[in-house]
Amino acid sequence: MSEIGRGAASVIYLVQDPKNKQIWAVKHVVKNNPKEQRFLDQTESEYKISSQLDHNSIRKIPRIIKKGSLLKTNEMYLVMELVDGISLHEEQPDDLGTMVDVFHQTASALAHMHDRGYVHADMKPHNVIVGVGLDGTYTAKLIDLGQSCKIGTIKKRIQGTPDYIAPEQVHRRAITAKTDVYNFGATMYWVLTGKNIPTAMGVGGDSLTGSRDDSLIEKATPVNEINPLVPDRLNELVMECINVDPDERTEDMDVVADKLDLILGIIRAPSVQAE
Repeated sequence: MSEIGRGAASVIYLVQDPKNKQIWAVKHVVKNNPKEQRFLDQTESEYKISSQLDHNSIRKIPRIIKKGSLLKTNEMYLVMELVDGISLHEEQPDDLGTMVDVFHQTASALAHMHDRGYVHADMKPHNVIVGVGLDGTYTAKLIDLGQSCKIGTIKKRIQGTPDYIAPEQVHRRAITAKTDVYNFGATMYWVLTGKNIPTAMGVGGDSLTGSRDDSLIEKATPVNEINPLVPDRLNELVMECINVDPDERTEDMDVVADKLDLILGIIRAPSVQAE
């Protein structure tokens, strides 16, 4: 029906199934040379990992279509749930309670991935789509599992987004659930302050060609020093998530989700006026 997006080696289309009129998003990936085999591998991995997940806040991918010769695939079509909304990178909720609610939904989705044995490994504002229902409620959808992997994977090449990347990703150490905790903390930090944290790739980096040792990574300015509207509990949670040392980060994504739920309850609790 139309083109709705482009990636490094893919085009995403809005399509309709002629049989049942169902609307889908379809990612089309083409291998033009041997170096682009990794894009097909990522696409197939995204489908396989998605098939192991079942969470309302994770985009569903029910089908993959492969094309090519009998022994050689040179293009793939990934049939994906159409997610109606805007990414957190493009637009953030004005209300702090709504923002924390979106964080909580996203953390719950990541916790589900971890329970199933997988890490997202590219958590950033671009990969959270926020929609608004007819009743005014906000819903978050986690997308793009192209870099996702099994917990404990050591990748052969650096993968991640410089402004959100964890030190262990830069130095090609094991990717764990704590990696998502860091990426997610960096995401919350940016959404709440409009600024990126210092990472092993530097601030505002646009390449993965250089890196800093963990000991040289600067401390991020506390969230509520930049945005005074952020309550202490939320500030503490974000700062714990972005600790350079994985052992010092918040225990796991279930704990992150529980703390966000508690913070949300406090934010939305009716104020008690003294008589």
